[in-house]
Amino acid sequence: MNIAELYRKSKQKLDDLSQSELYTIALIILIGFAGFGLGRLSLIEDSREPVKIEYPEYLSASVLNAGKAVSGADIPSIAKGLLIASKNGSKYHFPWCSGGKRISEKNKIWFDSVDEARKAGYTPAGNCKGLK
Repeated sequence: MNIAELYRKSKQKLDDLSQSELYTIALIILIGFAGFGLGRLSLIEDSREPVKIEYPEYLSASVLNAGKAVSGADIPSIAKGLLIASKNGSKYHFPWCSGGKRISEKNKIWFDSVDEARKAGYTPAGNCKGLK
């Protein structure tokens, strides 16, 4: 059997099929492809690593402990305040900002709010995102 005979036989079989049978065959093929594609998508979804949201260590510790003392010398506690400034400077920072990390312990001033820092004469640091 050569290719020409095979082509003639397959064309004759297709001509013998009615239009509804062709729709049924096409529908079965499409459902097969859709099932295969959905199966592949579910494998991709299962193999993905979940998104992890990480907070600065002292924030997550203070939230989890809800008012309990937070241990560690370099981890500021909520009792100290939310904002930090230097006695010698004019800007206030979040403790995790680069400017806040550079302030030595003896020069640190802690504030509980932005209003408190502004009343003391301090302005927000420009390189600390989120300060107003």
